[in-house]
Amino acid sequence: MSVELLNEALQYAEKNAQPLILVLDTPGGSLDSTFEIIKLIENSKVPIIGYVYPAGATAWSAGTYILLSTHVAAMAPHTLIGSAQPVTLSPTGSQPVNDTKLINALTAFLVERARMHGRNETTAKLFIKENLNLNEEEAKKYGVIEVTASSLEDLKKQIDGLTVTTTSGNFTIKSKDATIVEWSPSLRILILKTISEPTIALFMLMIGLYTLILGLTSPGVGGEVVGGILLLLGLIGIGMIKDINVGALILIGLGAALLLYEIFTPGFGIIGGAGLVSTLLGSLLLFPRQWIVSPEWLNTLYIVSLVVPLTIGGFFVFAACKIIKVRKRPPFLGRMIGDEAEAVEEITSKKEGFVIYKGEYWKARSEKTVKEKQKVVIVGKEGPVLIVKPKEEQDQPE
Repeated sequence: MSVELLNEALQYAEKNAQPLILVLDTPGGSLDSTFEIIKLIENSKVPIIGYVYPAGATAWSAGTYILLSTHVAAMAPHTLIGSAQPVTLSPTGSQPVNDTKLINALTAFLVERARMHGRNETTAKLFIKENLNLNEEEAKKYGVIEVTASSLEDLKKQIDGLTVTTTSGNFTIKSKDATIVEWSPSLRILILKTISEPTIALFMLMIGLYTLILGLTSPGVGGEVVGGILLLLGLIGIGMIKDINVGALILIGLGAALLLYEIFTPGFGIIGGAGLVSTLLGSLLLFPRQWIVSPEWLNTLYIVSLVVPLTIGGFFVFAACKIIKVRKRPPFLGRMIGDEAEAVEEITSKKEGFVIYKGEYWKARSEKTVKEKQKVVIVGKEGPVLIVKPKEEQDQPE
């Protein structure tokens, strides 16, 4: 979603030949999205000013990569950057990535961005190697950023007259008297923003899967359609439509098939349990493996990715058991045949009347005359009308 939003805003800025201020306040994000954002910045025809704002904001992990890649880097008072070592999400939780090949590659990448814009290369390296954190004063002192500004108006004044190099050549910023236009995302971006929230995306993915299964096992059309739509939205939300983890989707598909099979077999045993586990593992594997984000945020996402499937899976097990129980019941009519009822009024072959059956009033018909308050036996049913006959006289009370 952030990539799409920046792309839209950047097109507007380039069309009007105006600089773009990229406000940063983030715990980080996935590596793929970070690299896409940096690619947009580096291919921009207008200056992009990275600004960690408002006071108290952070640009940790991925935010630091993005800030160091902008043409002008700025921070508001009491803001922080750093902690850029990548972390990975696994079945045991979030863990820092210690793979030398990846760490060295990311370090070289960040150092090169610092060198490209004349910033402190040593500090850029420490952001990854030692998870260094800096506030705005330290970042300015060590040459990581160019500007400290208390507000957007203050930022405008301080960057006025700066000349930076973009893909279209040298660009002199004239911002002192410029009007700040806050970019309003399109409806498409707003929808993407909503469904891209990790919790919402996971909810849609899991609810869609189980609704699809329940819809396929129930008569009529509806559940399977809603389930399919939610499933697709969930996949789009977590970014898997364009880069599908085939193994994870196979696990989810296998889990769905096993759960579907279990519904048509007695009980809920090994097959259903295996289906639930397969679905859970598939949902975990669907998320990108490597992130440059704060471990606390990723741990929260990990907990949600466990709790949501287990909660919905538990509900599904409950619903499946209820369905199985209902299917095992004898037909309602079969349970009524032979039961007794009591006539509320006289019933003849030409006149229908009412009887009381298990506390409920039913319309009834009889070939033989039934007197008021006489016991009758149910012998059949035609629509909402019971077919009855008088109970044998020897069974009648005196």
